Amino acid sequence: MPADLIAGFLSSAVLIVAIGAQNSYVLRQGVRREHILPLVLVCASADALLIVAGVAGLGAAIQAQPGFLDLARYGGAAFLLLYGLASARRALAPEQLILDAGTRLPLGVALATCLGFTFLNPHVYLDTVILLGSLASQRQEGKWIFAAGAAGASFVWFFALGYGARFLAPLFAKPFSWRVLDSLISITMFGLGGMLILD
Repeated sequence: MPADLIAGFLSSAVLIVAIGAQNSYVLRQGVRREHILPLVLVCASADALLIVAGVAGLGAAIQAQPGFLDLARYGGAAFLLLYGLASARRALAPEQLILDAGTRLPLGVALATCLGFTFLNPHVYLDTVILLGSLASQRQEGKWIFAAGAAGASFVWFFALGYGARFLAPLFAKPFSWRVLDSLISITMFGLGGMLILD
């Protein structure tokens, strides 16, 4: 039983600890110290929900409906490209990069953006629902323990990313650092969006 828990934790960690759209967004909001708790809870809870759905058999249903992944792919690509454009505009406007209480995103906007990064990304379905779901199903009696470990990894990662980002705050006291971060985020978003279109 502990082996199933550890296997689930490590399998999930390998998939989520990567520079992607969702992680980049949480990192940026963590550095800005904006709505960290709601955002990390949304990200981790969404992963847990998708993992449970995959273990319960949703992965097989998605694989039988390729049109769903195509819809998510093009919708996700458009979303990523638009956010990449917004990041590029921020990088070119240094007066908008200085931390200021008056420039905080409203909570609803922050959560909606986070949900977009989560559910408009077809890779989240491939990783959590299909891949982790199929790995869990191979464990038969231990599949729900595996799922608990996988969901636990998501909670550990997003809390570490969101709250750990504050240690980078001194670095981001300078507008140039925000310019670099937003440039990297923009490149990441354009790259991911392009890959979704060309995939």
